Amino acid sequence: MSVDEYVTLLDWRRRVADMYSAVRTTLPVDPPAAHALWRRERDTLFRSHPQSALPQGKRWRFPGLRYYEYDPRFAFTAKVEPLPEERYDIGTSTGSAIPFVRFGKVTFELGWLEIYWLDAYSGGVFLPFRDATAGKTTYGGGRYLLDTAKSADLGSRGAALVLDFNFAYHPSCFYDPKWVCPLAGPFSRIDTLIEAGERT
Repeated sequence: MSVDEYVTLLDWRRRVADMYSAVRTTLPVDPPAAHALWRRERDTLFRSHPQSALPQGKRWRFPGLRYYEYDPRFAFTAKVEPLPEERYDIGTSTGSAIPFVRFGKVTFELGWLEIYWLDAYSGGVFLPFRDATAGKTTYGGGRYLLDTAKSADLGSRGAALVLDFNFAYHPSCFYDPKWVCPLAGPFSRIDTLIEAGERT
């Protein structure tokens, strides 16, 4: 990458971190307002930022990302239940793999999902999932709920993680195959329809 690309990537990360900070502040008192803020800020970044996942030629006519309307039925909290640490190479959109450590799971009204730690410098919690909308109204490779290495973090309430699927989003490879994205594996599946968050 060029110097300019490194600097704009830093700016992208900073702006995403600021967005999620505002979401965490607003979410406990007004979830629909937090959702509206998140949607608005993401549209701005996708439309105009040099590090947008959208190919350059599609940005000028970008109408905005598509979402389900905010639905409180898909907002949960869950404590992380420990599982024996196990190293996984999670497959990506390009056929390569990225190392993660499975360290626990979260159980909530719709089922359970394994939760991972990115096994690289600085690390981060990673929670991908694939539900019954995948390949129909959402990306077939699944969506992300948490990716704290990139500041996608909805916070905690006490000892429980906030798992609000209204903030689920597509990985960058959904928009442009040049991006390398880890995909939801066999223990990141929910059988029901989660009609919340970003859609195709």
